[in-house]
Amino acid sequence: MMGKKVKWSWSSALIGAASAAAASALISAKPKDPTFHVISISLTSFKLNLPVLDVELTLTVHVTNPNIVPIHYSSTTMSIFYDGSLLGSAEVQAGSQGPQSCQTLRLPARLDGVELAHHAVKFLADVARREMVLDATVDIGGTAKLLWWHHKFMVRVDSRVTVDPVFLDVIDQESTAEMEVSLT
Repeated sequence: MMGKKVKWSWSSALIGAASAAAASALISAKPKDPTFHVISISLTSFKLNLPVLDVELTLTVHVTNPNIVPIHYSSTTMSIFYDGSLLGSAEVQAGSQGPQSCQTLRLPARLDGVELAHHAVKFLADVARREMVLDATVDIGGTAKLLWWHHKFMVRVDSRVTVDPVFLDVIDQESTAEMEVSLT
């Protein structure tokens, strides 16, 4: 074997360097949790069919993907709670978001007036002081693509939003997002 010349190949060297760089980027690019902020809530429909009251809203949500890879996510439903009870839901349509980018989502939501009636005393007190606390939870699943690898992820978002129940202004909010990425 000694004395045998090895033929040098620039294409092999470039492929090896690109593979090493990609592997290094994959290992060092720790996934970061996205951020979610409710910008506004607007009333789109108020239906009073005694004894039933249904309210339809549009939630405008600002979403930031701080990661270096684009994501694609499937449709899901956000659960909205008031005083510990499921009050309604908002639909999140399937979509995608580019790397290190922000976008605004408009989520159609429906609140159950019958459930709100079960909390009438608390709701009237909240209206009087013009502060109502809503909690929301959503699990968003999808894939993130880095070069030719597709990694599944799941993001759980828990939000607490304080709104003025008269004008539907967002007064305060706190959101946490936890992301799990499957490397298989």
